[in-house]
Amino acid sequence: VQLQASGGGLVQAGGSLRLSCAASGRAFSLYHMGWFRQAPGEEREFVARISARGSTTYYANSVKGRFTISRDNAKNTVYLQMNSLKPEDTAVYYCATAPLFDTIVEDDYNYWGQGTLVTVSS
Repeated sequence: VQLQASGGGLVQAGGSLRLSCAASGRAFSLYHMGWFRQAPGEEREFVARISARGSTTYYANSVKGRFTISRDNAKNTVYLQMNSLKPEDTAVYYCATAPLFDTIVEDDYNYWGQGTLVTVSS
């Protein structure tokens, strides 16, 4: 599976962005998907995840109520809608696949996209 993340950019605080992650291969609908992020000088952290069929989602407390994860299995794409962005949301955002578990544990994700940079100015 190859993942291509896009949609990052520079936005002012309070603004919105939508990230996309396009996946190659036919097994996309079998994978749980997650978004993670890594801020400068920080470790990578979990942001949101969605089950293979899109029936369940889960968010980090820091983004709950502001971010929405969704997927379109017909398009092999997962999205992250980010609203009310804050400067502390500045990070490189990564999408990843979890083949076995609907999980927030980074080690359970096996394929990773290249990341897309989100910069939120104050």
